[in-house]
Parts: sequence; C-alpha cells; structure tokens
Amino acid sequence: MLSVVLITGISGSGKSVALRMLEDASYTCIDNLPVRFLSEFVAGARDDGLERVAIAIDVRSPGELAELPGVLTAMRAMGTSLRVIFLDANTNTLAQRYSESRRRHPLTDRLSRGGQAPSLLDCISLERDLLAPLREQEHVIDTSDLTPGQLRAWIRDLVQADRPPLVLTFESFAYKRGVPSDADLVFDVRCLPNPYYDRTLRPLTGRDEPVATWLASFDIVGRMIDDITDYLRRWLPQYTQDTRNYLTVGIGCTGGQHRSVYVVEQLAKRFSDHDPLLVRHRTQLPDEPQ
Repeated sequence: MLSVVLITGISGSGKSVALRMLEDASYTCIDNLPVRFLSEFVAGARDDGLERVAIAIDVRSPGELAELPGVLTAMRAMGTSLRVIFLDANTNTLAQRYSESRRRHPLTDRLSRGGQAPSLLDCISLERDLLAPLREQEHVIDTSDLTPGQLRAWIRDLVQADRPPLVLTFESFAYKRGVPSDADLVFDVRCLPNPYYDRTLRPLTGRDEPVATWLASFDIVGRMIDDITDYLRRWLPQYTQDTRNYLTVGIGCTGGQHRSVYVVEQLAKRFSDHDPLLVRHRTQLPDEPQ
C-alpha cells in the first residue's frame, strides 16, 4: 500500500531538513508541488508501484493553499494512507535563521509594492495567516529549539508509527524557552523538588539512574505522575473518539533537563501498552543526535 507523507509549514522551519531525511529513508521525494497536481501525482505513484512518497507543499504555491485542506480530506476519504506534518517555529527563531542564511522570504516579491520590499516580519505574519487553516487540522512540530539532528530523529520516529490508532507523544520542555506550540496538553512540574541544586546531580538528566532514584524518593513526585496518568487514562478515549490522529502531552520544568525528562520517561513506561507511542525531549540530551 502506498504511504504518503506531506511536509508543509512555515518557511524556515526545517522542511528541507525533513525532506532530505525522508529521501535518505528511501522515500521518493518532490518539493514545491502545486496543490492542483497533488492527487494526480499520488495516483501516478500508486500506478507505478511506489511504496513511499514524500511531498513538500508550502506558501510557494500561490493561490492554491486554500484548496489544500479539501484535497487532503478527499484523498483520505478515498483510502489514501496520508500523514501530514506541519513544521512551525516562533517568529524570533525564524528571523534569526533568515539572518544566518541570508535568504529572501518566498513572499517578498508578492508583497512588494512600488519597488519597496516588505519587512521579513510582514512576510512571516502573512504566511501564518495563509497556512492557519492547514495548521489547525494537522500534526504540528515546533522546531524553535531543535537541532537538525533532533528534527530528523523526530520525523523518522513519526513516519515509522502506524497511523491508527492515535499517536500519543510525551514531550519534555524547558519553560525558560517557552511552551512549545505543538503541545496539545501541558503539565507544569516546576513545583517538584529540583535535582539542579544538588551539585552531583546537576550535570545529569532525568534519564540517569541517580536523578531518577532521587526524584522517586519524594512522594509528591509519585503523586504528580499518578494524577497525570489518571487524567490521561480517563480522557484519552475521548480524544480518540474526537477523530484525532495525534495527541502531544507536554511536560515542562525550568530547564527541561531533570524533572520533566524523568516524568516523561515514567509516563512512557505507564503507557507502554499504547501503540504508537513516541517520546521526545526538547532539551538536547547527551546521547541524542546533533
């Protein structure tokens, strides 16, 4: 059966990185495909006996983006195995990436008036408005704090997960870097004891045994994990019945290194019977890809 991955999102959020990873994973990839050719391309790929294709469609396809949600709905109704990944990043991160790459935003020429080029922030704002209907109904990955290696690993994990049932993701993050926009549910664990203030534990992470043992010694930590577990056990069936394909649970602490990482790992163990299940840590840990 043909598997289709559609990469879309905000310019500068990492679509090229994601597409190259899929190409390395033996996907047949095409970039900047006009929306009107999407159904035809997928039908042709199926007729040619291809098993995996990846397509990038974004704001560079002028005048057609409004049609894309309807096209995707029709393709799914026809039984197409379709996974859509929307990449996003906060405006400050996007501005910094454009500054470093010295590239022009793809909407620059469209917004130019009287020979005067618009600001980068104007282009980003318009792009968000154009893509808003698509972002609201697809799986979002906020790449603001991710390295290219982390993004490649996250995309790889996601496309390897079977589509049904709901893809449950536990994701740790650091409040000092902001709440990730891809989180559907957010739990704040900054009220828990902090290993950071123990000098022997400070350089370690929530996945290291000394930190895990230290946190497990506090009843309040166990109660917090129990409460989150009870909430998810009670409401996960409702999210599934809501025809969701993805549910991302964000767990945040100050630095995203100890408490949130530990809680995510413990929750993953408790929900190990859920398939597919993904675990993500937004703060790069020592053994993660660069």
